[in-house]
Amino acid sequence: MTRAEPAGDAAQPFRVAFVCTGNICRSPMAEVVLRAHAERAGLAGRLAIESAATGDWHVGEPADQRTIDALARAGYDGSHHRARQFDATDFPGLDLVVAFDRGQARILRNWAPTTLEQEKVRLLLEFEPELSTLNDVPDPYYSDAAMFDRVLEMIERSTSALFRQLAPALRQGIR
Repeated sequence: MTRAEPAGDAAQPFRVAFVCTGNICRSPMAEVVLRAHAERAGLAGRLAIESAATGDWHVGEPADQRTIDALARAGYDGSHHRARQFDATDFPGLDLVVAFDRGQARILRNWAPTTLEQEKVRLLLEFEPELSTLNDVPDPYYSDAAMFDRVLEMIERSTSALFRQLAPALRQGIR
């Protein structure tokens, strides 16, 4: 997942992309939450975070209002998000591509131009041992606000676990 390269002033940040189906629910949540962890730890400059979709239905749109509301209830600001579609040409510039369900992971691995790029694709719940057996973060799009809150809780737990894994290397300037 990472390459050990000493970081100097010109070191490239570790690049993470969260990818869900439409880039208006789950992936914007994870992007906002991981960015908040990096900022609180003083590591925002060492971690580049983005999100995207496997589909193009919502390109250019803001996050779903229920996503924005769930994030706000938890103390985050998701109001600046604009959806975009993931492109296979994004792979070389990324260190980690995080999917929310096995279907998205399959799509992303199929899009990956090389085996090395395929290995960058991971499921979010893999990072949180207590949730990993679930495999998939449910898509709350066709549900209610309570489901958005439950999904955000899963994303917060898993994203926190991911950050705990990345933080030591980020602090040392290792990519």
